[in-house]
Amino acid sequence: MAQPPILIIGAGVAGLSAAALLAARGEPVVVLERHGHPGGKLREVTAGGQQVDAGPTVFTMRWVFERLFAEAGGDFDSAIKLIPTHILARHAWDGERQFDLFADQGESEAAIGDFFGAREAAGYRDFCREARNIFEVLRESFLDATLPTPLSMMQRIGWAKLPTALAIRPHQPLWRAVSRHFRDPRLRQLFGRYATYCGSSPFVAPATLMLIAHVEREGVWLVEGGMHAVAKAIERLARANGAIFRYNAHVSEILVENGRACGVRLAGGEEVRARAIVCNGDPAALSIGLFGAAARTATPPVPAAQRSLSSFTWMLNAATSGSFPLVRHNVFFSPDYKAEFDAIFRDRKVPARPTIYICAQDRDDGGGRTGTGPERLQLIVNAPPIGDTHHFSETERATCETQTFAFLAACGLTIERTAPSSVPASTPAAVLVTPTDYEGLFPATGGALYGRANHGWQAPFQRPGSASRLPGLYLAGGGTHPGAGIPMASLSGRLAAGQLLADLPSMPWSQPGDMPGGTSTRSATTAATA
Repeated sequence: MAQPPILIIGAGVAGLSAAALLAARGEPVVVLERHGHPGGKLREVTAGGQQVDAGPTVFTMRWVFERLFAEAGGDFDSAIKLIPTHILARHAWDGERQFDLFADQGESEAAIGDFFGAREAAGYRDFCREARNIFEVLRESFLDATLPTPLSMMQRIGWAKLPTALAIRPHQPLWRAVSRHFRDPRLRQLFGRYATYCGSSPFVAPATLMLIAHVEREGVWLVEGGMHAVAKAIERLARANGAIFRYNAHVSEILVENGRACGVRLAGGEEVRARAIVCNGDPAALSIGLFGAAARTATPPVPAAQRSLSSFTWMLNAATSGSFPLVRHNVFFSPDYKAEFDAIFRDRKVPARPTIYICAQDRDDGGGRTGTGPERLQLIVNAPPIGDTHHFSETERATCETQTFAFLAACGLTIERTAPSSVPASTPAAVLVTPTDYEGLFPATGGALYGRANHGWQAPFQRPGSASRLPGLYLAGGGTHPGAGIPMASLSGRLAAGQLLADLPSMPWSQPGDMPGGTSTRSATTAATA
């Protein structure tokens, strides 16, 4: 009798990555996804008759995906078409001038010197040097390793490098670290914003998040066909290796026998046996019992006060006008950054004057676009993760919308929010997703989009690792180690696959042989579990 398959709950990037790697090792894999498409947060919605990316918008850490495809027997370059960016983002604080940050450090340094002065350009050089050091210390010891403790991380780094490790200032808030390099409050905002990449406040998140600056300098790419194309490509890779996908398959319970996860029960009552399970969902869904009482102890709960940012997100297919020259990535900064994060994390309110991010999906990084008329936009305003306890009323939605689009107009950008005449009147030009809506999409989160907030030096060590407390159940996703974001989620799927295979006596990672694509099994194991 054939052994039951490995079940993967959720077809987000972490689940897709785990499926591709496990199937490449010859394991039978079945992916159960409650929605009708792959990607999880890396999804699309229809606005104004067009498909608009509704999740992450930036592609970085290309090496993560090159390695994934190599180990799973695929060809990354043919599967995902990338275009390198020149301008990382255009930034505005008012309607007067815009400031562009570039992929090239020298070009950014010159731009900072021209816009902010020579002293700030020198501060940027020092900032980049420190960001590189942080990344080099943490890449192998934290990002690419099983869940570390502070002690085990220091052992991986090596005691000889202790001074370098201490220099990454884990106990210092990001805002204070950025302020050491920059006097101008606008540059403090610009580089402090890296905390929001993992859903955190720059005034509380650790200075180690400066490493994101180095990640961006290693390369930021535009994905041909939109970001959702990344999820589709990894799904094809997993299917090519034999993984089976079942969509609209809602897992209501993880079954446990003799103290071990042994299968799942679907919402319709069907039971599916499993040799092992990878749960690609927010760990909070386990701890509050959404997968059944027997699985509640698999991971510790995430207190609501420690949740990361949610957002008000508009997806639009709309005409734009005005003096502001849109590029692919655009940031309009709040005039009071501290008040914005106090409102979200202290007062649990949508800020009155929020920072606004716009991804203009039909534009390149220089602002060029093909065609005229309406264009696809994703617009994000940070919000508190209270979608499970607070229903945002029409008045609250309208107030946020009025404030947001009025600020954009003051900065020189007008967005027409009525449907183009070429699409049916029943098709909205703008789709708004609130924290309440995100809670419906990703239950038990309150709408938090990044798992636990990275607040304080201990926070990165508090995310659960690949192996849960329940034998046979493994964890992957942005709520687990090493953290949020598309590359991190993929790394978590890789770590889960490595841990699972290491625990299967019949298929240890150390078994001689070759991974598809020519990578040796032993080297792949070492990288995944070291």
